Amino acid sequence: MNTPSPNPFSTVFLDRRAERRRDPDWAAQALADPDTRFLVARGTTHLVQREPDTRIRFLTASDPIVGGTDAAQLTLLGWHAGRRCVLVDDLSDRDIPPGTVFEELRPLLPLLSADDIGLLAYARGLIVWRGRHRHCGVCGSATAPQSAGHVLRCRDPGCGADFFPRIDPAIIVLVSDGEQVLLGRQASWPVGRYSALAGFVEAGETLEDAVVREVQEETAVGASEVSYFASQAWPFPSSLMLGFHARGRRDVPIVLDGELEDARWFHAEELAAAPPGMLPPPHTIARHLIEAWYANATGRTLS
Repeated sequence: MNTPSPNPFSTVFLDRRAERRRDPDWAAQALADPDTRFLVARGTTHLVQREPDTRIRFLTASDPIVGGTDAAQLTLLGWHAGRRCVLVDDLSDRDIPPGTVFEELRPLLPLLSADDIGLLAYARGLIVWRGRHRHCGVCGSATAPQSAGHVLRCRDPGCGADFFPRIDPAIIVLVSDGEQVLLGRQASWPVGRYSALAGFVEAGETLEDAVVREVQEETAVGASEVSYFASQAWPFPSSLMLGFHARGRRDVPIVLDGELEDARWFHAEELAAAPPGMLPPPHTIARHLIEAWYANATGRTLS
């Protein structure tokens, strides 16, 4: 099955230039460059403007929020359209520009451009990681940012352990018998929402092992013919969703393990006639898995 393009939360538009992170003067250069764009976060919220449309509000080095921030709170994201992008982990309560607000990423997803969503997903992943690794996991000492904010190093010279951005791999799989697909729902989801099955990869497990195990655990339906589809960064808080299609047996009774409230098989016609909110949102890899299967099964596009 074809991979959708662009993939949700993709940052292919961004030139990361990882080699520039090794420059010890990178922060001073960024602050001295009037073209540098600063993306500001407070906790896991991002500075955006709502009018005339919703988009990231980038600041310049002359803004008080940026100028009053310690270099340790800056992270080099990369270059976009030839301009340097820097994340500001703002710990202050300084006033923000008129017409701007700090908002969480999830409610912004249907409102932002694909580029803005990808950039904020990248930034949110780094913010969450930094916030959860302020102390060394080996000796407990405080950590300090290195490599333009992409490494946290233990301050204790006797330890000096390095920590890199945390990513938790999780599989998400659309199981089909060729005519129908198996979807499940969790009780915490919006009423009527169904989606592909998913779960975290465990230690000592391959991705294919995780697919088979999760399908078996959650529904008792065996999975085979596992094929990779695509991946998606999912910064809630730090997952990498690895999408798969798999074959399942519809003649096997579904047995729920308690994680899902319900699971059942759907015909293509049911997907096409699904009421608003039944299928996962367009920005999710779950939706792209469903759309790819539907297109392959029917030759039509799922609206």
